[in-house]
Amino acid sequence: MESFQWLINLFTNTESVAHIALLYAVVIAVGVYLGKIKVCGISLGVTFVLFAGIVAGHFGFTAPTDILTFIQDFGLILFVFMIGLQVGPGFFESFGTAGIKLNGLAATAIALNILVMFGCYFLFFDTSDKSTLPMMVGTLYGAVTNTPGLGAANEALGSVYGDGAPQIASAYACAYPLGVLGIIGAIILVRYLCKVHLEKEEADLEAQANANVNKKPHKMHLEVTNKYLEGRTLLQVHDFLNRDFVCSRILHDGHVSIPNRNTVFHIGDQLFIVCSEADWEAIVAFIGPVIEVDWEQTDQPMVSKRVVVTNPNVNGKTFGQMHFSSVYGVNVTRVTRHGMDLFASPSLPLQVGDRIMVVGPEDAVDRVASKMGNSLKRLDAPNIATIFVGIFLGIIFGSLPFIPGMPLMKLGIAGGPLIIAILIGRYGYKIKLVTYTTTSANMMLREIGLVLFLASVGIKAGAGFFETVMEGDGLLYVLTGFLITVIPILIIGPIARVRFKFNYFTIAGMMAGTYTDPPALAYSNSICSKEAPAVGYSTVYPLAMFLRILTAQLIVLFFCQ
Repeated sequence: MESFQWLINLFTNTESVAHIALLYAVVIAVGVYLGKIKVCGISLGVTFVLFAGIVAGHFGFTAPTDILTFIQDFGLILFVFMIGLQVGPGFFESFGTAGIKLNGLAATAIALNILVMFGCYFLFFDTSDKSTLPMMVGTLYGAVTNTPGLGAANEALGSVYGDGAPQIASAYACAYPLGVLGIIGAIILVRYLCKVHLEKEEADLEAQANANVNKKPHKMHLEVTNKYLEGRTLLQVHDFLNRDFVCSRILHDGHVSIPNRNTVFHIGDQLFIVCSEADWEAIVAFIGPVIEVDWEQTDQPMVSKRVVVTNPNVNGKTFGQMHFSSVYGVNVTRVTRHGMDLFASPSLPLQVGDRIMVVGPEDAVDRVASKMGNSLKRLDAPNIATIFVGIFLGIIFGSLPFIPGMPLMKLGIAGGPLIIAILIGRYGYKIKLVTYTTTSANMMLREIGLVLFLASVGIKAGAGFFETVMEGDGLLYVLTGFLITVIPILIIGPIARVRFKFNYFTIAGMMAGTYTDPPALAYSNSICSKEAPAVGYSTVYPLAMFLRILTAQLIVLFFCQ
């Protein structure tokens, strides 16, 4: 037996670094593997790490509380910061005409979640027990499947109660599984309440796509036939039209050249124009008809090359500031950013990670590629300094009381880093911060932060979890969690359909984004061949995540003291 004492110590000596590392390795590995198991096509994903931690904590496989708290808080900071960095570039752009309506509906649903929670609290629970409302907050965030909200509430409870804070992860764990199923079930029920036919919704999306005028690049070859343009410069034509377009090549008397602002147009010139889809008809009407051009017949070789922006010194400069045509003798026709093609308008700022289409003589294109960096290997390395500068600023910002004289009224280690990350993701280039991280690097850091947080919360809550479920109000948390999940969807879904006439697939994505629930998005995508669910999800997700985290702390700070 003594020969195995080292192994026994490894599992029982809770002060040992090896024991703590082993604890997290076991809990996270078991949780991740179990989370891949699907029931009726639905899995709990990495959230199963929470349940694995609860089981470990229940059987005494644990670590010192201060160590668990540190790892929990650090994981939460890392998780919410990487979320903010990811959603930041599109956070403010999500408030378009339709975006305002969708975000308004999402915010209303979040408010309804909170109202239903309070309604259940006053109807079903003993309000004289001070620990009941914090447990209902845990139930709320399990019902809406929002782990960062749970983290924000936990952090706020720590400020209010200190070491005696209620272990609300127990209530969260009770409500979470039925929350996942309830969101999908309620979305399906909205379909039948509103008498939606999926085939007609698909057809409507197709018709909408065909009629939609957007900012995607439109390429065309034109012949100059407007006599007014004879002898006019490209700049004069551009100013007269008052529409953005790029003329990347001009064929005049059998010679191809790269035009700049001083290039003179003549009748019969043949042009290669790139503009937004919203402007192409007006440009054709003014310049001349669309034609077919064989650029290979010309005597000056031209190349089109996709160049990756990896030079930090270029980050944040607009296309107008780069003077591609006048300085380099090339034109940039379009940009690919986060998988989307954008028109390269003069006011559009470049960001590290952009892929730009450069057209011109080969040696000039190569010079631009060198200026832009064009090093894929450089993109593989995450800009880790930006991450920790942002976390530093986020913690300071989150520690500032936003109501003078009320030190507990602060955003904390969840809200502060989230807001700073959103601002850095959107405006970081203005202060020369390179915010680009590959999708895989962002996801890796997010998942590491999330599993560290979930494992810590689960281990801490495990000691009293089964007593809460079996002897306490566990079943009541399950029931109230289901009501918190379903009621707002059954109210907001029909309103979005009947009052605002949104497509059902957009509504399904919007509700999944409001609840920040990937399984609901996966279901919505499975019933639609278009991008409508993903668009609805991504439109409301940034604001919903922000509001979930902020309201978690406001509820605790205003009502749980």
